[in-house]
Amino acid sequence: MSKPRTLFDRIWDAHVVREVADGVALLYVDLHLVHEVTSPQAFAGLRRDGRRVRRPERTLATVDHNVPTGDRSLPIADTIAATQVETLGTNAREYGIELFDLASPGQGIVHVIGPELGATQPGMVIVCGDSHTATHGAFGAFAVGIGTSEVEHVLATQCLVMSKPKNLEARITGSRAPGVGAKDLILALIGKIGTAGATGHVIEYAGDAISALSMEERMTVCNMSIEAGARAGMIAPDDVTFSYLAGKPRVDIGNIERWRTLRTDRGARFDTQVTLDASAVAPQVTWGTSPGMVADITSRVPDPADLPEQQQDAARRALDYMGLAPGTPLAGIPIDRVFLGSCTNARIEDLRAAATVVRGRHVAPRVRAMVVPGSQRVKAQAEQEGLDRVFRDAGFEWRNAGCSMCLGMNSDVLGPGERCASTSNRNFEGRQGKGGRTHLMSPQMAAAAAIEGHLVDVRGW
Repeated sequence: MSKPRTLFDRIWDAHVVREVADGVALLYVDLHLVHEVTSPQAFAGLRRDGRRVRRPERTLATVDHNVPTGDRSLPIADTIAATQVETLGTNAREYGIELFDLASPGQGIVHVIGPELGATQPGMVIVCGDSHTATHGAFGAFAVGIGTSEVEHVLATQCLVMSKPKNLEARITGSRAPGVGAKDLILALIGKIGTAGATGHVIEYAGDAISALSMEERMTVCNMSIEAGARAGMIAPDDVTFSYLAGKPRVDIGNIERWRTLRTDRGARFDTQVTLDASAVAPQVTWGTSPGMVADITSRVPDPADLPEQQQDAARRALDYMGLAPGTPLAGIPIDRVFLGSCTNARIEDLRAAATVVRGRHVAPRVRAMVVPGSQRVKAQAEQEGLDRVFRDAGFEWRNAGCSMCLGMNSDVLGPGERCASTSNRNFEGRQGKGGRTHLMSPQMAAAAAIEGHLVDVRGW
């Protein structure tokens, strides 16, 4: 009888081409996602060495990181961004790779368009030159971010050399209270285990609270596995998964019975296990410069002296950068900007949730708020449902798809000292613009903050 295996073990074993060394293997890659920022050097390497793309039909490209989200009838003002976008187009045409460019109705953030196309499927090994590739693990795939040199290697060989990570089970039980979203669950977990709590591991999320999530909510959870230090995050596919995939253009639904076998065996052992009670989780908001510096919205900014000694210096630096004093109630901290977007929270369900909060209300006078859909398809769907009018009537800017202010690699940036309620995934110094101050939270929380002009507990709404 074979040894019980975890979901991750099962997918890893099915993709090993060759054992390179103890714990290191050459893995076959089912889907390679490419964008304009981490690919130019990789294609240049292929061209220099006279190599071709091994499986162009297994590669999918889009522009997302530094594309403008405003008027696309205008030329791209930033010369570096313009060059990168143009270069990806040239490379895609030369090597026969499908590309979603700025003129495509399917353009969007790479981790949004893969699932909506049905290119992301259970049991796959998926790679991309972007850390938040973990998003695709929501479908029961092993999805991992890679570096530029690895992008070149995958383009040339359709394989990846990798050391096998350990297994971590994050079991989230109970039921969420109204006003508590998937973003709150993953932020609470990161707050519990820390940003290094899952280092060297692949997280498998399980438990009643995970089973109750929609696919888009599961993508939010898996997306921020990286902020917990993990190599990837995964959720076993189930009927929720199969229902989402049904009708997607690139899905053969006849694979469902095979996909049903993709789960952790009874008796399989994890290297590490953590638990979280979803019923005890309140809406979360970060107060510092790390996703682990997070607390309930009902809490106060902590005093570094009250934290474990090894965390005190970082907390002091964070509070100095954020311009916050210990003991300040989180609810009530004034904001200047609101960003609804990113590969974490820019899907149609996120926009619907935020629109429910802002409908019939208006953005506070001194706040500038923007909505950046995760893809042009999401944008079109939102407009069909009238969500764009809800946001515009409330005073939000309605943009085209892209990574936008999540990473400040485009014209959507915070100014020095500006404080932002953001649905993105990272909040380190300067992430959204030099000197910008970022508070991470759910779409509902960010929407409520836009209306009030300060951080607020959305449960009161």
